[in-house]
Amino acid sequence: MVKAKWNGSLLAESDQCKVVEGNYYFPPESIKREYFVESETTTVCGWKGTASYYDIKANGAVNKDAAWYYPKTKDAAKEIEGYVSFWKGVEIEPN
Repeated sequence: MVKAKWNGSLLAESDQCKVVEGNYYFPPESIKREYFVESETTTVCGWKGTASYYDIKANGAVNKDAAWYYPKTKDAAKEIEGYVSFWKGVEIEPN
């Protein structure tokens, strides 16, 4: 099981993660939605498409835009469509 943790909270856990460009992408059903708040931030990747972001709220703290996902990917990245990845201090513990 791969786990994503931040500020003392388990954000996601799955044995079905995909690794792309060194980032673990968690299936959407594996994230604990109570920690995720939609952000208005978007970025564009030339081969994956437009990413949307979540702010992470855990134990009274907010980590702005600490998770991202591609709601609709380009063809080359279909395997991670909807999957969620992390940065900004979120700890990833591979199995």
